[in-house]
Amino acid sequence: QVQLVESGGGLVQAGGSLRLSCAASGRTFSTMGWFRQAPGREREFVAGSIWSGGSTYYADSVKGRFTISRDNARITVYLQMNSLKPEDTAVYYCAASPLTYYSSKDYTRPGGYDYWGQGTQVTVSS
Repeated sequence: QVQLVESGGGLVQAGGSLRLSCAASGRTFSTMGWFRQAPGREREFVAGSIWSGGSTYYADSVKGRFTISRDNARITVYLQMNSLKPEDTAVYYCAASPLTYYSSKDYTRPGGYDYWGQGTQVTVSS
């Protein structure tokens, strides 16, 4: 049974930091990523990581503030979020695909991922 289990969300003041974790089990994946969804908005891509080769991708809104990394042995992907802003408030979801995505039209698309975590709330107060 494939599972993605997220942890690390919470409440933080603007300018603060949080680290999200997503532990995968049941199989390995070629692409793992983070998406977020704020109330009344569509789910949007935040960051992605290609397991083989180590390429990483970021949404423009988080570049320079967020860092995606992984632990290959534990099949875990992390999202270090620094300099958080109130507009970063959302439910954050881990996503995984057995396919390798190199094009932004693929890795930014929620429909390109077969497996999803349950989501973790991140709230940034001003």
